[in-house]
Amino acid sequence: MRRATRHSPPPVPRFVIITGLSGSGKTQVHKCFEDLGYFCIDNLPLRLVPEWGRLWKGLRETKTALIIDVRERSFLEDFGSVYARLKRMGLYPYLVFLEADDTILLRRFSETRRPHPLARRGETLARSIARERTMLNRIRALADDVINTSRQTVHQLRRQVLERYGERLTFMVSLYSFGFRFGIPPESDLVIDVRMLPNPFFIPRLKGRTGLDPSVVRFMRSHKETDALLEKTLDYLRFLVPRYREEGKSYLTISFGCTGGKHRSVFVAEQVRRALERDGLEASVTHRDLHAD
Repeated sequence: MRRATRHSPPPVPRFVIITGLSGSGKTQVHKCFEDLGYFCIDNLPLRLVPEWGRLWKGLRETKTALIIDVRERSFLEDFGSVYARLKRMGLYPYLVFLEADDTILLRRFSETRRPHPLARRGETLARSIARERTMLNRIRALADDVINTSRQTVHQLRRQVLERYGERLTFMVSLYSFGFRFGIPPESDLVIDVRMLPNPFFIPRLKGRTGLDPSVVRFMRSHKETDALLEKTLDYLRFLVPRYREEGKSYLTISFGCTGGKHRSVFVAEQVRRALERDGLEASVTHRDLHAD
């Protein structure tokens, strides 16, 4: 395994050990590895790590990420020998070390009101943090990657880990058409009311058809307000989606509603899906009330 550098991104590892200073964000990074498809275990006793390694070797396509830190009593004494043993077993452990500045750690512990795991009676929090930093220097020197989380929000940290240790997650857009008479889909992130558009329901030859029918599509397209709505909706989504991605969101659910969920909302959802796919986005459509009475 090559050591990660600023100029050479690390390879995608399969057996990851996450450690570092208390309060540095290990749990958040662990969740990111879980999103990347890793089998994740938090606070596995150190003596069980080689046993897990043996079991894991039989799981051919599985990647794993473990949090091991000072909550384990023998961590400081035994980590070096266990880490060397994993290498001898051919597991190629990849060590990710997280740290943060003292002022940031002090603030985080103050906000969460959790005691420092190494706190001694009568010892200040600042002293506990400084002592842990000194104790972990030897383990930090073994790390394949060191991440300082001091200036990163949770979303920025997530984005960094996802980009560094896995393929970029596909941003999925789920589109729903629905009828307001049957209620708004509860999973909606955004709800767009399209009842201001001309209603094919009142055209006798179109009443029994749906927004998937070419004759309904032609009717909808014949009105200038339809094109205006589609244009403004797509402009909004093209502004919105990249910013959702930047914040670490991996999906967006947009629901389009009309009265019965058969004509206008179905048409708009289909048109938006096609436009998003032309933009290179993955999009799915569910017409919830297409066959409702």
